[in-house]
Amino acid sequence: MKKLIRVLGVLVVLGIVALLAFIFVPVQRTGPATQLAADFKPAKGQGEYVMRAGDCLACHTTEGGKPFAGGRAIQSPMGAIWTTNITPDKETGIGNWTLDDFRAALYDGVTPNGTHLYPAMPYENYRKMSEEDIVALYDYFMNEVEPVSNKVEETKLAFPFNLRFGLRAWNWLAANYEPGFKPVQGQDEQFNRGKYLVEGAGHCAACHSPRNLFMAQDGIDDTSKAFLTGGEIDGYSAPDLRGNNSASQKWTTEQMAAYLSTARNAHSTATGEMMLVVRDSLQYMTKEDNMAIATYLKTISGGQLLKQAPPIEVTETEKMLTEAKADMPLGPRLYLDNCGGCHFVTGKGAPEIFPELDGNSLVTAKSPKGLISVILHGAELPSTADRPMKLRMQGYDNRLSDEEISALATFLREGWNNQAPAVSAADVKAVRDLPKH
Repeated sequence: MKKLIRVLGVLVVLGIVALLAFIFVPVQRTGPATQLAADFKPAKGQGEYVMRAGDCLACHTTEGGKPFAGGRAIQSPMGAIWTTNITPDKETGIGNWTLDDFRAALYDGVTPNGTHLYPAMPYENYRKMSEEDIVALYDYFMNEVEPVSNKVEETKLAFPFNLRFGLRAWNWLAANYEPGFKPVQGQDEQFNRGKYLVEGAGHCAACHSPRNLFMAQDGIDDTSKAFLTGGEIDGYSAPDLRGNNSASQKWTTEQMAAYLSTARNAHSTATGEMMLVVRDSLQYMTKEDNMAIATYLKTISGGQLLKQAPPIEVTETEKMLTEAKADMPLGPRLYLDNCGGCHFVTGKGAPEIFPELDGNSLVTAKSPKGLISVILHGAELPSTADRPMKLRMQGYDNRLSDEEISALATFLREGWNNQAPAVSAADVKAVRDLPKH
């Protein structure tokens, strides 16, 4: 009963904040575009490249649907947010939008009629994009994308989140800085290019930074200690990219760049939302840009390139897995039956094919949701130009019970050199019950 009262109290407070925002906070729209941008003529292919950098396709296209026609459900703590049609269709898309309208959507999260976009659209990050890239992107959507008539499902969140004018106050708190990108003086061109892509178009913080009390990104650039320290997106754990145990620290710059462009390297493979990012976005980036991203992540993490591989030691987990005991615990037994053939008793997998489980950031993440989801539903590596083979791991949702998956996941999180908390059957059920899309 007390919990219900607290929830109702929070909803009332949010409703009051939304009402005050409607009365006192004006619609934020930092237009019009500068004359420099209005006169800018994009180079051939620039708009499409910016689209890839911004990962527009993955969110605004349903599986099997027409490109950019919208209709994909983005799951949020407040409910499902349906992505919009961003093709140049004049009835159901953005065909009637001006450059200033387009700019306001990307910089301010505001549509031409004054409706506020929910921040599932990462305008917090797109606000850091250059005016020229905005123009190039607008030109691409208006002149190179096929118009598609597709009226998508309307987003209907519960009160008070359905009061979109309350986002005026949210924007005032979360997106109150001047638009555009400011390079860091004293850093080289590669660092600043990586910074621009990570903080702006790539909107990495939208997934990899935690959320604060107001559900804004707790750190949208490297001036914040929380920036890129891990988050959660659509049931998946987005790992920390800055901590001592992060991939940015453990991998070389070349290994990170390979992961970005091919969804795999000698240590790990991409799953979930990150697989889509590589499939639809990062594989199309130049090698120089993926190296710039990797360099930036390595630099802000304070990491050093490994001069030599760490010595290989036989762990207690390997000893347990190689000993044939009739009374072997459920977790390691399930691992041998279902996982050991690919990931081996060492937990090291096969480079660029089967990822390491020993020290894997998805396995050891604070939230086990991403790991559970992979065990339940499997994972797929996309075909990329550099690594054309598509690889698929089967899911075990129809084969293993909640209790069995909790035992397996707990074993993975505690095995080898991993030291993550156990997983309960209730944790597994919560992920199993999430809607699929």
